[in-house]
Amino acid sequence: MVKKLRKTTTADKTAGAPLSGTVKESAQQIWLAGLGAFAKAQEEGGKVFEALVKEGTSIQRKTQAAAEEKISEATNRMANMATDISSKASGQWDKLENIFEERVSKALNKLGVPSAKDIDVLIARIEELNRNVARLSAKSEGGVRARAKPAVKAAAKPAVKRASARKSA
Repeated sequence: MVKKLRKTTTADKTAGAPLSGTVKESAQQIWLAGLGAFAKAQEEGGKVFEALVKEGTSIQRKTQAAAEEKISEATNRMANMATDISSKASGQWDKLENIFEERVSKALNKLGVPSAKDIDVLIARIEELNRNVARLSAKSEGGVRARAKPAVKAAAKPAVKRASARKSA
């Protein structure tokens, strides 16, 4: 859209003079304010920079402390979780071990292999029989014992001779 420009009259020009003067004056003030701010920033720039560095250092320390605290909390949580998991796992291993032992025991029992309990019972019976034999032999220690000694010695000697004969052959 094109607008037609109208001719400006002298009355319009005189009315625009105070307006343009005001704009020029405002622009001048803005420019001077900018120059003043620039000069002030140059003067206090070092001070402001140092203040910002100090504030940044303080914030960094606080942030690091908070991060270290969170890391230690996370580490403690992980350690607790690892402990819980290992205790659960060891419980499961114990269960698995018991199941395995029961199945092996059943398989050995089916094959006729005596268990540790069976062997312990047999050992106890043998010890009891040995005690009974010792008691009986102590009761009949009279003449039977005198005859039994040479027979035992005679029986023991040929066995020794046979063993030595085998070694020499």
